Amino acid sequence: MKKYIIFAITIVISISFNTSCMNLETMNVDPNNPTTTEPSLLLTDIAYNAFSETSTDPYYATRMLVETDGENTYQWYKWDRGSFDYYDQLRDVTKMIELSKTNSEPVYKALGLFFRAHYFYKLTMNFGDIPYSDALKGESASNFKPTYDTQEKVFTGILNELDSANTILKQNSSAIISGDIVYNGNLTKWRKLINAYRLRILMTLSGKTSVGGTNIASEFASIVNSEPLMASNDDNGQMVFLDQADNRYPYYNSSSFGSGMYMDGTYISLLTSLKDPRLFAKATQTPNAATAAKAINDFTAYDGCDPIISVSDAYAKALAGNSSKPQTRYYKSATNEPMILLGYPEQQLILAEAVVRGWITGDDKSYYETAVKASFKFDETYATDFSSYLSVDAATSYLSGDGVSYSSSLSTDQKLERIGVQKYIPTFLQGNMWLAYYECLRIGYPQLAHASGTTLPYRFMYPSSELTNNTTNVQAAITSQFGGNDAISQKTWWLK
Repeated sequence: MKKYIIFAITIVISISFNTSCMNLETMNVDPNNPTTTEPSLLLTDIAYNAFSETSTDPYYATRMLVETDGENTYQWYKWDRGSFDYYDQLRDVTKMIELSKTNSEPVYKALGLFFRAHYFYKLTMNFGDIPYSDALKGESASNFKPTYDTQEKVFTGILNELDSANTILKQNSSAIISGDIVYNGNLTKWRKLINAYRLRILMTLSGKTSVGGTNIASEFASIVNSEPLMASNDDNGQMVFLDQADNRYPYYNSSSFGSGMYMDGTYISLLTSLKDPRLFAKATQTPNAATAAKAINDFTAYDGCDPIISVSDAYAKALAGNSSKPQTRYYKSATNEPMILLGYPEQQLILAEAVVRGWITGDDKSYYETAVKASFKFDETYATDFSSYLSVDAATSYLSGDGVSYSSSLSTDQKLERIGVQKYIPTFLQGNMWLAYYECLRIGYPQLAHASGTTLPYRFMYPSSELTNNTTNVQAAITSQFGGNDAISQKTWWLK
């Protein structure tokens, strides 16, 4: 009997011990704080950050906005050091690519490569040579002081990454992807965006013949002839907003629109001279014109401030009721319009320019007019208060106007000017950020007014954090590119 009692006690103790261990293990797992991350969860956040990036700084530089209550650094082309904040976004992209390998989900690697290319493109355009090959290896290789790659090497690398991204998606066309808030898992549309982005980068390099040993014109033609591209606004790479917390239009309720921000007279004058009805969807009438009850489509009802007059004079004009402001929808509508990272109108204008440059064959007039009509359609769809002025008929009439009409009799410069202007106009408060500014530098259209004795900056100076934490490598990059002069007036490789 004693033997059975001892045996029973032993079993109870054993069960109790095992149960206690199991309970401790279970108790130490927080269901609200998972120890592993799915790449789909990262994709959602990465896409939102990339597609809804906002800042009014580029719009002062591109002569769309002016400041009347103080001197704006970007309006007066007096900026200095830029930021490497995009590397923070690239850390999440790197993690998503790593997880795609761990989980054997190559489509997330493909999208990761796209976002890598997107951010590195923006970084190299802003600065010139940047950390690329050695970048983002702090965790994997304890490399916290990466060397800098030449800008040509960066361009070569990101073009290769986009090529790989397109190939991976082509090879995995039936794969299911979650967390996609851009195309809802439509991999064909992702391929179209990726290939259009390749065309954007190649056109950025229109002043060069080759990059990394690859002929730019031939590579451009190969993509056009063999890869899927956007067919309409339905393929736009854009972020659509919802009237929900954390999903609203980024400028919604922004206080800056109610202070000293007014429309730049450069932008207003351009659209009024072209009799462009998209103006009504982007700017308000001046207060005096509104008081006089002028019609919405009366182009004399719109005006802006000269970006290079004194702040006091600009303020006086605004105070007198003679300056337009951005349309109220930009800060009063929770959904307003999607933010476009790259859209169908831009792609079509890139193709038109490629025909003009002789890179591809085709009808540049058709590409051009399709782009303009698509831009009108976008505004008609989302600027609903002004849709009656933005119809197909309105677009068709506009395309026959002075300074807009496109024909084979135009000179090459005239064609490039029309293409450049039509690429520029839709970028107002859109998701392209500094692209419009660099496009103006590239082709010279439209011309950006600047005060006598000043020149347009070509870049940003390197961040002070690099001078402190990565001194040797950043100084080497400054020396090799600019002879040691880290200045905004220095041209980088793509412009030389």
